[in-house]
Amino acid sequence: VQLQASGGGSVQAGGSLRLSCAASGRIFSNYIMAWLRQAPGKEREFVGTITWSGRTSYEDSVKGRFTISRDNARTTVYLQMNSLKPEDTAVYYCAIKSLGDSQYRYWGQGTQVTVSS
Repeated sequence: VQLQASGGGSVQAGGSLRLSCAASGRIFSNYIMAWLRQAPGKEREFVGTITWSGRTSYEDSVKGRFTISRDNARTTVYLQMNSLKPEDTAVYYCAIKSLGDSQYRYWGQGTQVTVSS
C-alpha cells in the first residue's frame, strides 16, 4: 500500500485547509485510516480516524473543527480543517492499517500545516 498526502500549506488563524491522502496498491478490505500530526518538539499524536465503513473518531482538541471523510471509491481520505489555530501547526501524516493489525504499517510522507496568529 502506498499513501500520498497532499494539501498542506500556510494559513492564518481561523482559516481552513483540506488535506488529502490517496491510497494505492493492495488496499485492505477492512481498514482504518488515521490522520496524525507532529508539532516541533512534541510527540506524534492522533488527529482522527476513519474506518472502511465510514465511522470516524476525533481527538478532543479538533472535535467540531476537523472532519474526516472519504471518496466513494474508498481510496482517498480527506481531512477538512476549519477554524485553524496556531497550535494546529504540525506535520500531518496519514497512515493505514488492516482492522486486525495492532500498528499502522503504511504511512504517507507528511505534509506541513502552518497556522499563523
